[in-house]
Formats: sequence, structure tokens, C-alpha cells
Amino acid sequence: MDKKSTIIIGISGASASGKSLLANTIVSELGSDQVVVISEDSYYKDHSNIPFEERAKINYDHPDSMDHELLLHHLQQLQQGKSIEIPIYNHSLHIREKETRHIGQHAIIVLEGILLFVEPNLRDAMDIRIFMETALDICLIRRLKRDIKDRGRSLDSVLKQYEDTVRPMYLQFIDPSKRYADLIVPRGGGNRIAIDMIKAKMRELLKSINS
Repeated sequence: MDKKSTIIIGISGASASGKSLLANTIVSELGSDQVVVISEDSYYKDHSNIPFEERAKINYDHPDSMDHELLLHHLQQLQQGKSIEIPIYNHSLHIREKETRHIGQHAIIVLEGILLFVEPNLRDAMDIRIFMETALDICLIRRLKRDIKDRGRSLDSVLKQYEDTVRPMYLQFIDPSKRYADLIVPRGGGNRIAIDMIKAKMRELLKSINS
């Protein structure tokens, strides 16, 4: 790998497969302010111009729901040493908030999201690609707990969305995209061997960047 000033590590996989847990655990344990996590969820397209009932019907597991063009532009700006303003997405209302999240220059960007490896230009911007391979029944249980507790969803609405779009889109887009991964991590974000291996690689990259 050529020496770069900014390394982008992509972590993809099914919804609730442990991507955020892996990303945040690694960054927290590294304890470096040179590393930052960016979530693909922040780049859902803004639909505040249509009624909530219509927003709720959108297929949020299809690549078209994501503003990958803006995400790629932001990554390119970070690679050029510039700062960006990341959108803040409200999952309960399906809109972008007026506030943004300011991100400055970092040596390593850890990017996590379900559809990161589907878009070729976005995929090619990553230096390392990691895929979380977690059993779908485990993902569904985690998603139920998260969406009901954190996003104010009903049991029926979560199950309907899972059946109508989440599982079909996983099979159509996300699962096939794992062939682009450099590393496949089984058993979710608590896989200690994987965490320690990735941390070791990131320490090596940080040392190379700073040398």
C-alpha cells in the first residue's frame, strides 16, 4: 500500500450486523484523535419536502436512498486535508437535521454502512474493506431491539420493513458486495481476534503516516 496522508477503512455488512460496534470499539481502544468514525446513515437523502407518511414508505435499504455522491465528495475533501460538515440524520422522522457534524483532518477514516461496497467509485476510494458476516436471525433480533428502543418504532412496523425491504435488499445488494472485501469478520462486532488484528493494522498505518 502506498503511503498516504489519509487512509479510509470501510466496514460493511447487514443492518445490525455489528458494524458500528466494531468501528467504535476499535477507535475507542486505539485512543487516537487521528482516527474518526463516519456512518453511511448520515448520508440518507433528505425527504423533508414530502409528508411523513410518504417518507415512511421509502425503501431505505436500496442504494438509491443514499446520497453516495455527497459522501464520496466529502471523502475526497478529507483526503485533500479539508474539513467537512457531515449531515445529521433523524431516523424517527426520516429527515436531515438543520445541524451538521464538523469533521477536520484525520489520518484514518473508519466508514461504516450497509451499502458501502455497492457503489464502485465509493468502493475504490477505500484502502481497506471489511465485511461483517453475521447470521440474519441475529441481525433481526438486534434490529428489533434497536428500532423499538432507540427509534420509537412498533414491533409490527419493524417486522414489515424487514420482510418487505431489509432482507430482500440484503440478498440483492449487500451480500453480493462482500466479494469486494479484503477481510470478512464472522460473529459480529464483538469478535476479539478480528478487533485486535484490525487495531494492529491501524497502529501500523498510523506509524507509517506519522513517520
